[in-house]
Amino acid sequence: MANKKHKEKLNDGKLRLITFISFLLGFSQSLLVYVESSYFKLSLGSENVSVFYFLAYSVALIGLLNMHKIIKWLGKSTTFFLFFFLQICAMAVLIMVPPSILGIFLLMINIVTAYLMYVILDIIMESYSEDKKSGRIRGLHLMIISAGFMLGPILSTRILEKYDYSGLFFLSMIISMLIFIIGLVGLRGGNNKFNGNITIRDLVKKIFVNKNLMRIYWVSFVLEFFYALMTVYTPLYLLDLGMDWGKIGVIFTIMLIPFIVVNYPVGLIADKKLGEKEMIIFALFVMALSTLSIFFVTTTSIMVWGFVLFMTRVGAAMIETLRDSYFYKRIDGDDMDIISFFRTSRSVAYIAATAVSAMILAVFSIKILFLFLTVVILLALYPAFMLVDNKSEAELNLKKKYLRA
Repeated sequence: MANKKHKEKLNDGKLRLITFISFLLGFSQSLLVYVESSYFKLSLGSENVSVFYFLAYSVALIGLLNMHKIIKWLGKSTTFFLFFFLQICAMAVLIMVPPSILGIFLLMINIVTAYLMYVILDIIMESYSEDKKSGRIRGLHLMIISAGFMLGPILSTRILEKYDYSGLFFLSMIISMLIFIIGLVGLRGGNNKFNGNITIRDLVKKIFVNKNLMRIYWVSFVLEFFYALMTVYTPLYLLDLGMDWGKIGVIFTIMLIPFIVVNYPVGLIADKKLGEKEMIIFALFVMALSTLSIFFVTTTSIMVWGFVLFMTRVGAAMIETLRDSYFYKRIDGDDMDIISFFRTSRSVAYIAATAVSAMILAVFSIKILFLFLTVVILLALYPAFMLVDNKSEAELNLKKKYLRA
């Protein structure tokens, strides 16, 4: 599909506000995301915690497939704050209950609402963006989120050692309340509603006829599959090797550095010089090879693990920016049904990853998951090679000069 011509209204002020909110959201969620699996393990008494992620992302998938209906009824901003309020309530109760079945249920609510809030904020952001700057806008946005996210691992592991999970939930709730207030003031006037009348069946048909959207969806699925297995099982694997939370916090901080230094430059290069296709292919190779190396690492060295996980995130950070840049150059802010569908890649990936990992762990150790994950990453190379690339500014200028000649 050629890039669509549509009305765009770039609003730098709103984009800056959304990026700041995303920074705080990234920080808030990073306090919890790498310790959720250990909380589930403590509550359940087993390492095979996949079922909870499976259930949470199944609910999230249903929510995403019906998101256009919810937004049509309530509007973008109202829907965002509704899920946000539900998350804050779940956090408030989590502070007061010990690790238990109730705690598991409340933490699953946090996972679902955080995911849906991210997608709605994404839809709001696209309303204020401009296609030709998608790489830069998305790259900067992801870089700022990552900056917030990078603050979490060391702080969360320190708080966990001193104040247990209730301390983490309390800090996350306070930050969420701050974001809620800032958003209420700053996102007024952005409560646009979806005016279409489309069923889930119509939506799926609308997506499947577009081969390039399906190809970038598969790349996105593989990236989210990678995140699912790495986020859930890397902390458990490192704990099994004998590391404590202090060391793991340092390793994860090193691991997240690429998201600070890679996102924006990659988006800028995609906009101005190369397009996205070639860099997506390169990033997949980097991610696959570095993930494969995890299978062979048995040391407890912070530097070795920091480097290995750093390299996995170099590839992941590149793909994260490039898949968004590619996708948003082919739709606009009114296509909130398509955006919601595209973001189902995360819930579908988590459902698939947790279901498959549960079966693998019934027979093998956690270590085998990283070998399996390498194969999954390599499967994304075919759709990546088949993508019709977006034209960069340099390529468009060259074409204009050729036509004038």
